[in-house]
Amino acid sequence: MAKVRTMFFCQSCGAQSAKWIGRCPSCGEWNTYVEEVIEKADATPAAGTWKPASTVPGGSTKRVAKPTRLAEIQHEDEPRILTPDAELNRVLGGGLVPGSIVLIGGEPGIGKSTLMLQIALALKQMKVLYVSGEESEAQIKMRAERLADGQHPGCYILTETSTQNIFRQIDQMQPNIVVIDSIQTMHSTLVESGAGSVSQVRECTAEFLKYAKETGVPVLLIGHITKDGAIAGPKILEHMVDTVLQFEGDRHLSYRILRTIKNRFGSTSELGIYEMQGTGLRQVSNPSEILLSQRAESLSGMAIGATLEGNRPLLVEVQALVTPATYGTPQRSSTGFDAKRLQMLLAVLEKRAGLRLGQHDVFLNIAGGLRLDDPALDAAVCAAVVSSLNDLPIAGDVCLAAEVGLSGEMRAVPRLEQRLAEAQKLGFREMYVSQFNGRNLAEQDRAGLRIQAVSRLDEVLQSLFG
Repeated sequence: MAKVRTMFFCQSCGAQSAKWIGRCPSCGEWNTYVEEVIEKADATPAAGTWKPASTVPGGSTKRVAKPTRLAEIQHEDEPRILTPDAELNRVLGGGLVPGSIVLIGGEPGIGKSTLMLQIALALKQMKVLYVSGEESEAQIKMRAERLADGQHPGCYILTETSTQNIFRQIDQMQPNIVVIDSIQTMHSTLVESGAGSVSQVRECTAEFLKYAKETGVPVLLIGHITKDGAIAGPKILEHMVDTVLQFEGDRHLSYRILRTIKNRFGSTSELGIYEMQGTGLRQVSNPSEILLSQRAESLSGMAIGATLEGNRPLLVEVQALVTPATYGTPQRSSTGFDAKRLQMLLAVLEKRAGLRLGQHDVFLNIAGGLRLDDPALDAAVCAAVVSSLNDLPIAGDVCLAAEVGLSGEMRAVPRLEQRLAEAQKLGFREMYVSQFNGRNLAEQDRAGLRIQAVSRLDEVLQSLFG
């Protein structure tokens, strides 16, 4: 019988120690070490543990790795697996890569399981194994019936938490895609600690990683998050997987955002937008239309800014509310925008535009629930604040795209052409940009869209409010 011993693991980063210590020397967190019972695994794989079909007892046919010249490595572009979900394909960088392992995290009830079950049901030409450790087969069946395409003969449901039993079923059915819901509920008999512990999450992820890399079958893992919004479990979980996706949004609102945090096969600046409906998640192909709310032309404190998320241009509505401060210290609050950058822009307005905001509360909101950090929204933020302060509305067919410097200058923003094309497509007639974006901006006026090239912030405010 294998010897049983205990080790202390950091719940934050996964570092281990033979004894308890107060402060983790690896990540610097305090009081994160917990004791777990571990067991040294035998050399022979346990019953049900996945292993390559070519491996025989004793390991005589196992391939031995050896150094290879980089120029001698034969590489062929392997086609990606395109899912019927165009938003998911975008955030993955063009589809699922065979043999990749993808981790999807999000708050409880945000729609992670719904998205994965919807993808599993939509892949009609593939055999998909959906493994659930949190719900029964009847509960999954009820969710599948609510979706638009709730019938798929090639979608198999397995309610199991033991990785050994899961790999035994995988060997029998040979699926094309495996979905695990969720990795925190899985446990391996090679480790004696409870499910969700640092050692269990690390061991189970390593087993699925080995299976994905040696068979070429992509594995989708659903992960929990902590109260701070980080992926639950050790940080090594995010390092082991190929792609990390974050499912964001307010559960009380209908729109969800799928954001890329890590991607070894594509860009990390992409995002997909969904709308939660009774029949599942609907893809939003033109997010600018939902981010621009229906409003009357006479409302003040609103400005339209042109931003970029990855390769996708978006026009978002910036809402500002400026009121006299009730208490001695004025409040500065922002939702979806960096609070420190808001403080800087308010200081620029006071110093360069002569506005007195020291006795006013300023509240800022990005409509639609997005969190943006594009400097191109600076001009729209300043315009919305001045509009609310003076109670003067901005025309609904005007948008802005420029960064504001500390001297009040309008700085150039990248990929202006895509922002102009999006504004023209949505029917805007006037757009304020920096004159440093190009010398021939006046000649680039499009049909129905007038480009206003300015060099300073006070020029924009003078043109908008007189």
